[in-house]
Amino acid sequence: MVANARKTSCRSLVQKGASLVRRSGRRVFSEPETARLAGLEVTLCPDVAALARAVDLLIVFGGDGTMLDVARAVSGSSTPILGINAGGLGFLTAVQAHELPQALRQIWKQDFILEKRPLIEASGQVSGQAVSQVALNDFVISRGSASRLIELEVAVHDETLTRYRCDGLIVSSPTGSTAYSLAAGGAVVSPEAEVFTITPICPHTLSNRSVIVRLDALVQVKVLSQDLEVVLTADGQVRIPLAAGDTITIRQSRRTIRLVRLPGSSFFQTLRQKLNWSGSNV
Repeated sequence: MVANARKTSCRSLVQKGASLVRRSGRRVFSEPETARLAGLEVTLCPDVAALARAVDLLIVFGGDGTMLDVARAVSGSSTPILGINAGGLGFLTAVQAHELPQALRQIWKQDFILEKRPLIEASGQVSGQAVSQVALNDFVISRGSASRLIELEVAVHDETLTRYRCDGLIVSSPTGSTAYSLAAGGAVVSPEAEVFTITPICPHTLSNRSVIVRLDALVQVKVLSQDLEVVLTADGQVRIPLAAGDTITIRQSRRTIRLVRLPGSSFFQTLRQKLNWSGSNV
């Protein structure tokens, strides 16, 4: 079990989950922060990556931010991840808090679906140092605190796409299309679609729109702006400063994660419910 230790609302939910797992005759494992949050006396693993190697199912309590953090920590692991929503929209979490008992009963009966989600990776030379990061949702290259446009040159498979003058640029995976990219005007992409979405943030040229390219493409972003703070972020959580001349290459990672989904739910149902689209039964 893994929880967002900053959400005290997760405490009772984790305790309930641990009780349900024990009653089923199964063992509960956790990592130190979650165990302290819920006062659990369970088998401890030093971190989330070690926890994933030790268990058959990771139950994650929190919102999308917690799921993104866990996804990067366990990237490449085959251990299924069940997300229990204790946050806001929860596009990555499969189960609402009140549905936990029923969800676990279904899982014990093997009545679930596993979805393999690709991760994406960004690599390059930053100030002469090699960097490499993975993300589930997106990479964003954006301006720092100064309210000035930055200039970025984007190429796809070494062919120039365009130069953007903008607040930033989002390169999102299919999973990440409903995150920052959506807020910036990008398309909603089904998780099964093998594409990148390249979306500028507040572009100075009004004709600049979101561009869809194949997921096996190499997307190269070069920083052209001088004397301006520019940063690369992975899933909005990892921050790396960039300088003029730095080039970041974004591609599909060989690593994936596996998310648990229950029968009867779907991506389109989630869209209708979370975004209050016509046809929602909520």
